[in-house]
Amino acid sequence: MRPAPSQPSASGDDKRLARAREQFLTAESVEPYHVRDTILASWWRSRRSRVAADRIDLSYIRDPDLDTPLSRSAMPVLRSLRDALDGQPISVILTDAEGLVLSRLAADNELDRHLDGVRLAPGFSYAEEFVGTNGIGTALEGGRPMHVFGHEHYAEHLEDLACAGVPIRHPVSGRTIGAVDLTCWRKDADPLLIALAKTTADQITQALLQDTSAQEVQLLQEYLRTCKRTSGMVVALSRDTVMLNDYARQVLDPADQSVLLGQAAEALAAGQHSPVQVVLPTGVTVRLYCRPLEGAAMPRAGVVHVRLAGRDSRASADPVPHARMYLPGLIGAGPLWLRGCDQVEAAYASAEWLALSGEPGAGKLAVLRAVHQRRNPAGWFHVIDAAEAADADWLTSARTELAGDSGTLVIRHVDRLSPRRLHALSGALQETDAPMDVKWPAVGQRVVAGGRSRVRCSA
Repeated sequence: MRPAPSQPSASGDDKRLARAREQFLTAESVEPYHVRDTILASWWRSRRSRVAADRIDLSYIRDPDLDTPLSRSAMPVLRSLRDALDGQPISVILTDAEGLVLSRLAADNELDRHLDGVRLAPGFSYAEEFVGTNGIGTALEGGRPMHVFGHEHYAEHLEDLACAGVPIRHPVSGRTIGAVDLTCWRKDADPLLIALAKTTADQITQALLQDTSAQEVQLLQEYLRTCKRTSGMVVALSRDTVMLNDYARQVLDPADQSVLLGQAAEALAAGQHSPVQVVLPTGVTVRLYCRPLEGAAMPRAGVVHVRLAGRDSRASADPVPHARMYLPGLIGAGPLWLRGCDQVEAAYASAEWLALSGEPGAGKLAVLRAVHQRRNPAGWFHVIDAAEAADADWLTSARTELAGDSGTLVIRHVDRLSPRRLHALSGALQETDAPMDVKWPAVGQRVVAGGRSRVRCSA
C-alpha cells in the first residue's frame, strides 16, 4: 500500500494527479491514493458549489479595509517576509475570514500578471465556494493549514501555481479572522512553503496579541484558569469577546446558549456576585456564578461558571415543545441525546448527508431504525455489515440494495474495507439516483484513531 504523496512534484505523480482530476471532472472513478483525502474532499465540495472548473469567474466584491487590527498587525510581518524573500517569485497574500484578499505583496512581474489574470488580487474573494480547491479557501474551509499544488487545484487556470494557506486566529477568542497565503509557480514549489506560511501566521498572531488590550488578555487568563479548575460549563464575556468551553457548547442548544449569554452579560454588568438562577428555553435550569474582572474599565466583562440545576417542572409538564424530539422505541431525556435524535430526523427530512458519532453501544443503529419507523414504516430496513466484504458478492449486494424500492439501507463497519473496496462503495453511493423521498442509505464507519463510530446518512 503506497501512501499519497505530500507534494506531487515528481513527473509521474504529476501526470497521475492530472489524470485523476480529469477523471473526477468527467464523473469517472478516481483511483485510490492518486489524490490526497483532503484534496478529494475539497473537490467534492467544489462540485456541490457548482464551481466552474474551466475558468476563473469572479466579481469584484469591495475595497479592502486595511484599518483593522488584523491588517495593522499583519502588514509589518508580511513586509518583513517579502524583504527576506529577496526577490524570489513568491507572492505574500493576506485575506479576511471570508477569503477576501486584503493585500498582495508583489512577487516578480510574470507571477504578478498571472495572479491578476486569475483575480487573486485585493478586492476579490478566493473562498472555496467561488474558486474551488485552493490554498486560501480550502485552509479556511477546513480551519487548518493547507497546501495545494498544481493539478490539485479545482480550476484549471490555477494548475501552474502552488500555494500554502494558514488560518489566522485571534489570540484571545480563538476565532478565525483571516488567512495568510504564499503562492509561487508550481515548478518552484518547495515542501518548506507550508512551514514558512505557518511561521508567518504565528508571527501575526503574536503581533495581534501585543495589540490586544490588557483587559482582553486578563479575561483570557481568567477564563483559562477557570477551565482548569472546573469540569463544568465556563463562559467568558466582554464587549467584543465571547468564549464558551467545549462542555457548554455540547450540552446547551443554540437557543439556550443565546439566553445564557444574555443573562450572564446582565449579571456581570450589575456586578452580581451571588448565584443567579435561570430557566433556559428547553426547560433546563442553570445557576450562574459570576466573577467580574477586577478593575474592568468596560461593563459586562468577566467569567461565569455555569452549573446545571435540573429541569423546570412547568416546562416538562408541557409536552408540545419536545414531542417532536422523541422517536418510537427509544428511551432517554438528556439534552444531548434528544438533540442527536432530532438532528438525525432532520437529516432524513432534508435529504442531507449526516455524520453521526457516538461510542459503541450508544444507540446509533437504534436511532436510525426509529427514524425509519417514524418516516417510512412500510418500507424495508436492511443492514449490511462491511466486515463481511471478503465475500466477492458483497458489493453486488450493496448495489442491489441501493437500487431497490422504498426503504432504508444501513452499512456498518466501513473501516474494515480495503481502500479499493471503499472506493468502489463510494462510487456506488454516488451513482444512486433514487428520488430524495424514496431511499435513505446509511453508512457506518469506525474511526480508528478515536475508537468512535461514525454514521453517514443520505436520502
